[in-house]
Amino acid sequence: MFTGTRGNDGKNPEKVDFSYAMLNPSAGFGGLYSPEILPKFDKDFFTRAAKKNYKELALEILKLFSVDVEEGVLKEALDLYDKFDDKNSPAPLVKVKSDLFVNELYHGPTRAFKDMALQPFGYIFSYLAKKRDEKYLILAATSGDTGPATLNTFENKENIKVVCLYPSGGTSDVQRLQMVTAAGKNLKVIGIKGNFDDAQNALKSLLASETFKEDLKKQNINLSAANSVNFGRIIFQIIYHVSSYIELLKRNELKEGEKFYITVPSGNFGNALGAYYAKKMGLPVEKILIASNINNILTELFTTGVYDISKKELLQSVSPAMDILISSNVERVLFDKFGAKRCKELMSELSCKRLYSLSKEELEALREDFDAVYSDDEFALKTIAEFAKKGYVLDPHTAACVKAYRTIKQKDIPCVICSTAEWTKFAPTMWNALQNNKCGDKEALENFSKTLKVGIPECISSLFEKEIKHTDVIDKSQIQKYITDFLKG
Repeated sequence: MFTGTRGNDGKNPEKVDFSYAMLNPSAGFGGLYSPEILPKFDKDFFTRAAKKNYKELALEILKLFSVDVEEGVLKEALDLYDKFDDKNSPAPLVKVKSDLFVNELYHGPTRAFKDMALQPFGYIFSYLAKKRDEKYLILAATSGDTGPATLNTFENKENIKVVCLYPSGGTSDVQRLQMVTAAGKNLKVIGIKGNFDDAQNALKSLLASETFKEDLKKQNINLSAANSVNFGRIIFQIIYHVSSYIELLKRNELKEGEKFYITVPSGNFGNALGAYYAKKMGLPVEKILIASNINNILTELFTTGVYDISKKELLQSVSPAMDILISSNVERVLFDKFGAKRCKELMSELSCKRLYSLSKEELEALREDFDAVYSDDEFALKTIAEFAKKGYVLDPHTAACVKAYRTIKQKDIPCVICSTAEWTKFAPTMWNALQNNKCGDKEALENFSKTLKVGIPECISSLFEKEIKHTDVIDKSQIQKYITDFLKG
């Protein structure tokens, strides 16, 4: 069962099942649905898992959460991993040093780790909507990767309309093209004059707005979200962390029970939350190392216990998917550690004062599972160039993980880096790192590909020939009006 991170306000059920939490992600007092009790891996789980492929592993983990969706539907949803580069290994683990492994999570249709969750998520969500004969408006706010993955998974799905908000100028050109060329009749993409936090705040405000929900109900439309505020996203982000450990066992890099590090480039914290849940379920993780960019709010939280955005302005970096100051999924960790009452207090302080402070004991509790560091653009560019010369291509977000691996990994045990996006989504940065030469996306893609002899997927190269379908860039105050107009056709 699932319950709200901030307690119950009397307007929502106190406890809900998985399908309810997926369809209705906003919980009481503006909180998020989280597992009331996390399931545990039994003593034979990893022995059994070593004999399973990725889809079979995923199904077993979903069953541990007592997901109230028919097994046949779950299998059909997981079959979407067959569309990835290698259907037998949708999230391959690559060894780059004796103790460093990269979990490549970007081999799906939009070349980012969001596909790992949103491909099956979209299938299950659409099935539930059709089965119940209900219509849904799906909202998505994106820093560059959630948007394309959401639009892809819901394109032309029955009973579903999608509105995707992205910060104009705050994504790479490839990410923007992935969104503004989306052709589905049920899709609307809106650029906003602001940053990702503005887009996400607008999404959260609409999800919590009773007036907006009532207006939608008059049109027989329900409201939901595809961001990682939806636990339907998070559940699939647990699986690949478990899969990477099982792969280490298969390769005799570890013996069962021996610990390893997971390093995550984190903005909105959903990926790291998946690792945290896996650890609590019994995955032998030493610590989860959080890698931030110059918007180092998470580093400050996990090293000082203070979350303070009162005097911060969001900075643009070469790793735009981490250009975030309000990391929604930290809330779920606070709830799991300290309970709903304390979580509500902290979230209220963040809303009112734009900061909160943990006690010494609370910080120590967080640091049992997490450590954090941040890197700047210079480090990212140097690291990209360094690894490229050695024959491995990593994107600017993955490069930040190398800083964590080098500076806060304390034990001589394997470290798995989560590589969250393919280099093709940030080609100008990649080429600049290699040659100290700035150019546009198309030229940078071709230059980098030719120089390092790495291919460009057709889904990326074809973007530059597609018709742009969505041209709106608006002030954030106009978002609700634009959504209403879209729904009216």
